[in-house]
Amino acid sequence: MIATTQMSPLTQKYLALEEQYSAHNYHPLPVVLSRGEGVFVWDVDNKRYYDFLSAYSAVNQGHCHPNIIAAFIEQAKKLTLTSRAFHSDLLGEYAQYITGYFGYDKVLPMNTGVEAVETALKVARKWGYEVKGIEPNKAKILVCSENFHGRTLNVISFSTDPSSTTNFGPFMPGYEVVEYNNIAALQAALQDNNVVGFLVEPIQGEAGVVVPDDGYLAKAAAMCKEANVLFIADEIQTGLARTGKMLACDYENVHPDILILGKALSGGTMPVSAVLCDDEIMLTIKPGEHGSTYGGNPLACKVTMTALQVLRDEKMAENAAIQGEYLRSQLKALNHLNISVVRGKGLLNAIVIDHANKDAAWDLCLQMKENGLLAKPTHGDKIRFAPPLTITREQIDDCVSIIKKSLETLK
Repeated sequence: MIATTQMSPLTQKYLALEEQYSAHNYHPLPVVLSRGEGVFVWDVDNKRYYDFLSAYSAVNQGHCHPNIIAAFIEQAKKLTLTSRAFHSDLLGEYAQYITGYFGYDKVLPMNTGVEAVETALKVARKWGYEVKGIEPNKAKILVCSENFHGRTLNVISFSTDPSSTTNFGPFMPGYEVVEYNNIAALQAALQDNNVVGFLVEPIQGEAGVVVPDDGYLAKAAAMCKEANVLFIADEIQTGLARTGKMLACDYENVHPDILILGKALSGGTMPVSAVLCDDEIMLTIKPGEHGSTYGGNPLACKVTMTALQVLRDEKMAENAAIQGEYLRSQLKALNHLNISVVRGKGLLNAIVIDHANKDAAWDLCLQMKENGLLAKPTHGDKIRFAPPLTITREQIDDCVSIIKKSLETLK
């Protein structure tokens, strides 16, 4: 049961409804939100909080960005869904826009992030058989230890997290796990001619914002090219200006063979994802071999073009770089006994809590909630700090003050 001490009757009411009628597949903070604007959210009792999770980077542009909401409403009044059985007046325009934006020949539009990952893996296998010439059913895809790419049965088949895999087998073959940020391990695995792709997060978000060594991505991409293997970047959480560049791969001038995007593509209004690659890869997929009823729907197309334009017009990557560096410097300046690590890029950051109490990170998040800031632990002792990219220096100062005050509970 959810502890309901120090909660209003209204909050208790909503939590009780979820407890009784919703699946227990999440462990959220005990706060019930009803409104959002920019970097702030408000609960059902009208208490305001800084949002330091941004829906796992789905609201990079800030909650309810007026341009995005206006585009959503305008299109929702006209046409929302045709399915791909028919053409719409927006799919071609959207495809032209997003491929030009990121520099690819083609886009395959999907909805959720994990759908895009599944799509990229299917495309890579198809390319492996039809272009690289792998024998039937021999294709292998390399993945990284401590990865997180979603929770479908196929994707958890290559997870190294027991909470994702326990009692969910049997699993899909065709994957090999190599250690993240280990070039030698990748080099050895690439000797297998049946390898068709290398799937990697430029920064491992769910693992606790694990940033690889400088040069890792560039070396990995170069080795993949030499081995005739597709470099597949999952930028669902790291992309779209979150890390201080439009893509985290941009830090090393890496242009992935297959790029996976999601989350902030719609500015947090609806599930939208995309897989981008060039013709040699994408055109191996023929009619009837992959699809989605909602993928590329007119509403998604209109909203996504607006959401991408907002990122550019408001220079959100630049702000993420500046404010992220400042946030990390201020967190390090706290010099707190129980913060063992501060790490990240742009506004994708994390702290690691060092404390005898294994629930210390959770307890700290509860205290920050009481003080007006929402964040969530991951993997027990790590807390992600990822506010919307519109945050200002003054707001970061306010947030660091809240974090400092909340840290007193760990003494």
